[in-house]
Amino acid sequence: MQLNYIANTSVPSSSGKTIPVLDPSDGQVFDEIQRSNAADIDTAVRAARDCLDLVWHRVSAAERGRLLMRLSAKIAAHADELALIEQRDCGKPVKQAKADAAALVRYFEFYAGACDKLHGETIPYQDGYSVMTWREPHGVTGHIIPWNYPMQIFGRSVGGALAAGNVCVVKPAEDACLSLIRVAQLAAEVGFPAGALNIVTGYGHEVGDALARHKGIDHISFTGSPSVGTLIQQVAAERHCPVTLELGGKSPQIVFADADLDAAIPTIINAIVQNAGQTCSAGSRLLVEQSIYEPLLERLGQAFENLRVGPAAMDLDVGPLIRQSQQQRVWDFLSDAQVANIPMVAQGQIVDEAPDTGFYQAPTLLRDVPVMHRLAQEEVFGPVLCAMSFNNEEHAVELANATRFGLVAGVWTRDGARQFRMAKQIKSGQVFINNYGAGGGVELPFGGVKSSGYGREKGFEALYGFTTLKTVAIRHG
Repeated sequence: MQLNYIANTSVPSSSGKTIPVLDPSDGQVFDEIQRSNAADIDTAVRAARDCLDLVWHRVSAAERGRLLMRLSAKIAAHADELALIEQRDCGKPVKQAKADAAALVRYFEFYAGACDKLHGETIPYQDGYSVMTWREPHGVTGHIIPWNYPMQIFGRSVGGALAAGNVCVVKPAEDACLSLIRVAQLAAEVGFPAGALNIVTGYGHEVGDALARHKGIDHISFTGSPSVGTLIQQVAAERHCPVTLELGGKSPQIVFADADLDAAIPTIINAIVQNAGQTCSAGSRLLVEQSIYEPLLERLGQAFENLRVGPAAMDLDVGPLIRQSQQQRVWDFLSDAQVANIPMVAQGQIVDEAPDTGFYQAPTLLRDVPVMHRLAQEEVFGPVLCAMSFNNEEHAVELANATRFGLVAGVWTRDGARQFRMAKQIKSGQVFINNYGAGGGVELPFGGVKSSGYGREKGFEALYGFTTLKTVAIRHG
């Protein structure tokens, strides 16, 4: 049984209730987490506030950096352990779980080096005044972490918040808690003071809601669905609490006739099957110039048919979805496609070794998807790629911007002028030209526009969101 981790101590929830933890590869229970409630959140927030007031605010930026660097090294030493935890808890294939652990190491390494680089400014002003700005932490920050990339999103969110001088209360998704509890234990081992990092598990409507409503929380970072993001904003607005929101996407991959298809095709496939398509930035819409539409779909179809799906430990192309309800959601989308007579180009194969009780879905390539069909408008959060053609550059921009989301876009073209025109016209937080994700660099600010949210995490830009600006004007002489 896994306990909450508050003030460097493993503690049971006040409710005495637990939630079963299922392995997505076989659907079987293998552990339990705490079903916490508002009382547990209050305990964690009070512990965080005590740490901030009594200890953490006195820790210099340089020393915070040393602590974060020690944590990065500690995570690196336990990377295989964390990857195995993530593999079983989330159903991630081995290579994905290891990549997530490596990314977590890098996030804390990056933010360790950034701690003492967060500077204010001096402002030229009237004679007799000295004016300056200071960057100060919000205080106690709340972090609601989703189940699809718990280690990575923890790193970019909590790492940035700690580097900026905040203390953190973290509510992981009930489907993916185990690795983050372990990281908090490692933080205590390297010297983080009690209360600097606290983990409280439970359901969103009980624990997440309590965290968002708590008057002791000074800033909220949330990654998840637009509907829950709306609720978070409404609750936070009642007490004027700032928020950073990343609310998903319906990201286009736009392929022009002059694109290097040998480079584009493997990236397009990876962008939809990575993590079984359960990725906010998944390239789930494929927009192809009409003249190469048929040959590109033929090549993609052959590639999709060779994709294999199976248990996480088999380390195949695709692992299971996180839970049965997510599997059913994908099935519902594909059922709608059949009703609408949307043609299926190809599907991958679920291997015979995959247990019937696991939550598997074969990668599916659909074509001629109407632009306003829900498959082209809503997040499926599964390995389903929707293809459609465009006539010219103007049409490509129109299709790319035809959803409420604006998180990521990929553009494939050798035309340098077109690259800049497309980057300018696409409404998205990130535009990648002849690549997709730039290798996931932690240095790259990440966030969306429109219904994909606002604020930025990752990179140095995140530190601005995790601080508030104070202006100091001194009159002298």
